[in-house]
Amino acid sequence: IEHFISRKAMDIDGIGAETVGQLVDAGFINNYADLYDLTVEQVLPLERMAQKSAENMINGIEASKQVPFERVLFGLGIRYVGETIAKKLAKHYKNIDSLFNMPAEPEKTSIDLFADVSSAADKKIEELTAVPEIGESIAQSLVEFIQKEDQMTIVERLKNAGLQFALSEEQLEGQTDKLSGKSFVISGIFEMSRNDLKKLVEDNGGKNSSSISSKTDYLIRGDKMGPSKLEKAEKLGITMISEQEFLAMI
Repeated sequence: IEHFISRKAMDIDGIGAETVGQLVDAGFINNYADLYDLTVEQVLPLERMAQKSAENMINGIEASKQVPFERVLFGLGIRYVGETIAKKLAKHYKNIDSLFNMPAEPEKTSIDLFADVSSAADKKIEELTAVPEIGESIAQSLVEFIQKEDQMTIVERLKNAGLQFALSEEQLEGQTDKLSGKSFVISGIFEMSRNDLKKLVEDNGGKNSSSISSKTDYLIRGDKMGPSKLEKAEKLGITMISEQEFLAMI
């Protein structure tokens, strides 16, 4: 629950780790879906809880329903699904139903007793590992999560509460695969913000990295770039491009 409410996930104002502990101890919540059933009247009797703080908590929970899909996915706390992987999965699958949909179990015949028939889980793992940067461990963890009935019940409750479980139309409009498989390092000062540049890399299928290595495909070079990064890029023969050249690529 603490992970779910954290800044990089649902970023719920008015509730912290101590309050979560109080809510659990009072029996008001057992999982993060329970947060969306809370009322001001219910939480008001909690220790050090005044009318204003109770209202702030419930308003913060309500506001979290607008948090984008990739952060909701990260907030679910699926093992190995961190911020970056959640973004990759959200971009690839577009919505939670496509991501969590399991192939139908094959009907076994007498012939299959001696054949290697792939299960639905095996097929889903194969499907997931075909997504760039999704390895066996991540795929296995996702399938295990999907196969837990209690987890799927919680996700269904979150859907019914009105959380964002699909990319918005605005997100879908700006996404391409033009930079798929390419790794970028951004260094220096630019006309647009570095966060906006990073978002453009991700929205077009590329990967951002903070350090230069032999796996770096492009260094987007701005003004006043650090000399050590420049030296390393030159030594490794990394292709260096300007902000304008990057924008031309996409």
